[in-house]
Amino acid sequence: MNTTLTGKSVLVTGANRGIGQALVAEALQRGAKRVYAGTRQPMARTDERVTPLALDITDRSDIHAAAEIVGTLDLLINNAGVGLHDDLNERAALEAHLAVNLFGPYDMTQAFLPALTSRRGAVVNVLSIAALAALPIIPSYSVSKAAAFSLSQNLRPLLASRGVSMHAVLVGPTDTEMSRGFDVPKVSAEYAAAAILDGVEAGHDEIFPHPMLDAVALSWSLGEIKSLERQFASFVAPALVAS
Repeated sequence: MNTTLTGKSVLVTGANRGIGQALVAEALQRGAKRVYAGTRQPMARTDERVTPLALDITDRSDIHAAAEIVGTLDLLINNAGVGLHDDLNERAALEAHLAVNLFGPYDMTQAFLPALTSRRGAVVNVLSIAALAALPIIPSYSVSKAAAFSLSQNLRPLLASRGVSMHAVLVGPTDTEMSRGFDVPKVSAEYAAAAILDGVEAGHDEIFPHPMLDAVALSWSLGEIKSLERQFASFVAPALVAS
């Protein structure tokens, strides 16, 4: 997509709180023409440019209904997620995380891909640094985010062939309800939202919206794993190998 949100149409899932709510506000601040705010529960309209969407990303009928309502779309931000404490002893807990954190973004991307293709748009999957370094106190969450990161990497060259870019966000500790119990330095949701959209506008494959992850971001972008990803991607989209 073009390197600005001015005049663009944006959809944010999980838009009623935390990073999702901040992303809606930041998109408006950057001149978005229309922001669709996807939430499970009804959401008050705070700006005439905001269109609330009743959207459960685990319900395909909800997703397809939303796609009919939205029509034109430049940027899909798959932000909705779940993170619950478990110890990997219950398959049901893992399945619940995968339903939201993996299959939700997958189904959303598939449903909105025609609209994004026509606009040469972009998809943003809001993940977690736990996708790269497991956080064993919430292992099902870590597994689901790692799976969603792999999904993002695999979709990137496939979407690129249709003119759609894919961006994976590796969120660090952020002052939201999900991470409030962790006693570590956190950034605000507003900081994270601004950093995410900065990364999208800059065309970064991976976005690390926390200062403590700057070294990780640098080592990742210059590392052998990223180089190998580009080589593998060239089998599908040759131009990505030099991007």
